[in-house]
Amino acid sequence: MNADRRFRRSMARAVAITIALAYLAGPAPASAQDAAWPTRNVSVIVPLGAGSASDIIARVVMEQVGRQLGQTFVIENRPGAGGTIGVEVGLKAPPDGYTLTLISNSYTVNPSLYKLRFDPVADMTPVIQISQGPYIIVVHPSLAVRSLSELIGLAKAKPESINFASSGQGSVGHLATELFAAMAGFKLNHVPYRGTGPALSDTIGGQTNALFGSVSTTLPHVRSGRLRALAVTTSRRIPAEPEIPTVAEAGVPGYETVLWHGLIGPKGMPKPIAERLNAEVSKVLNLKDTADQLQNDGVSPAGGRPEEFREAIRKEIETWRKVVSDAGIKAE
Repeated sequence: MNADRRFRRSMARAVAITIALAYLAGPAPASAQDAAWPTRNVSVIVPLGAGSASDIIARVVMEQVGRQLGQTFVIENRPGAGGTIGVEVGLKAPPDGYTLTLISNSYTVNPSLYKLRFDPVADMTPVIQISQGPYIIVVHPSLAVRSLSELIGLAKAKPESINFASSGQGSVGHLATELFAAMAGFKLNHVPYRGTGPALSDTIGGQTNALFGSVSTTLPHVRSGRLRALAVTTSRRIPAEPEIPTVAEAGVPGYETVLWHGLIGPKGMPKPIAERLNAEVSKVLNLKDTADQLQNDGVSPAGGRPEEFREAIRKEIETWRKVVSDAGIKAE
């Protein structure tokens, strides 16, 4: 009996010591967990529908990142409310590196149009800007202008003669056109559509006669002669059509609108994970195959450091906030 009691006391002490040591040791250090990332599938939320430019770019880039890291990056389309629904889901996920969000320009436009339940700068961890590209300013060939300066002159003299189409009220294309009109000094005659397709179709058909269009959707119609290109909205000309001047070159100094996509995580995502993601995405962006695939969508690889991306987002939010306020734009 005494031996049995001594055995039980001995076992109790051993268990107590084991618990105490486990308590003192605590969980595995965060740095060790971060270094092991990823150990399972990673979700990449795309706040737009399947087949959208964001969806295509997410698949081109993140599936290759998954191959490099030996894990699957699963694309989840969460469209709705101008992209705010999917973004909110991504930003409110656990900040463990297993839920990321692919964003575009609408991320910087939406704070001026919607009442958001998150702070677009403070509530995210920037990773990297993935792509960059211009709008092409095009007109219907029946419009008697052959340069951007002539378009501006006509818009000032006869504003009712030019109807600028866009993919929708409060869209990035709408705001880019409003900014152009404000800097060029004329009043915009805006015709909003429900989507890029109808806006482009009516401009080709002559129902409207001017448009800020993406390279991928608009350039084929420029090359066929159904539209006339006057300028690109980036600070540099595009390799695909180097004879098309920039807006700044063609008469509006300082104007620039860049179409972009980028990757973010929730606030508090460990810095080592963000840094590793930045490095892995950068590797993908340096691949010729990636550049070729992005070029098919009218954009080129971007890259850069996480904090550079945060600052670019912050500045663009303020730019669009002023445009929205000055033009009195409301979301539909």
